[in-house]
Amino acid sequence: MKAILSTLAAGLLIGAMVASHAKLPPPPPKSDAEKAAEADKAAASKAKDAADLTKAQDRAVANYKKNAASMDRKK
Repeated sequence: MKAILSTLAAGLLIGAMVASHAKLPPPPPKSDAEKAAEADKAAASKAKDAADLTKAQDRAVANYKKNAASMDRKK
């Protein structure tokens, strides 16, 4: 029984190793419309991230200015 289980386990390990080294087929080429849509999506995401960063920086500056007097610091 042990011999069967060890042989089965060894076979599964070998199968897993072979499967992990398998090469995937290349993805299909993208059309111009897909490339343009992806570029637009990336640009929109970048613009949103920049706006979020600016908003966070403005909040940080406002918080600093509001609390600077309580920390005995001048502008």
